[in-house]
Amino acid sequence: MAAFALEVWHSCVRNRSIAALDAVLAEDSVFYSPVVFTPQRGKELVKLYLAGALQVLGNESFRYVKEIVQDETAMLEFEASVDGIYVNGVDILTWNEQGQIQEVKVMLRPLKAIHVLQQRMREMLELLREGS
Repeated sequence: MAAFALEVWHSCVRNRSIAALDAVLAEDSVFYSPVVFTPQRGKELVKLYLAGALQVLGNESFRYVKEIVQDETAMLEFEASVDGIYVNGVDILTWNEQGQIQEVKVMLRPLKAIHVLQQRMREMLELLREGS
C-alpha cells in the first residue's frame, strides 16, 4: 500500500497536479514546512501547502536525485532552480498503517534558497487562498 502512495506522489510531481493525492493523503496528515514554525495539520491545509510548493518548485528544473525507502518512510532528495537560485532539499514522507501519507516534512538548503522560497510560497499561498 505504501508503494502505491509513493507512486501517486511521483505522479503528482511529474504531472504538476496534486489532485491524485486525495486518494492517499490521510485526513489528519501533517505538513512540516522549512520556513513555517508550526506544523500545518489536516488534509486540506496540507494540500494547500503542497499545491503552493508544486507551483513554486515544480518547474522544468525540478528532479529527484536520490530516493531511500524503508518501512513506513521515504526520503526523496531533490534539486531545482527558482529565480536562478539553486535549491537542494529533501521530502520526507511517512505512511500510516493504512498506507496513507500521514506526514510530509520538507528540508531545504542553501540559506539563499530558503529566503527565495519563503517569499515565493507566501505569494503563492495568498493567490491559492484567494482562489478558494
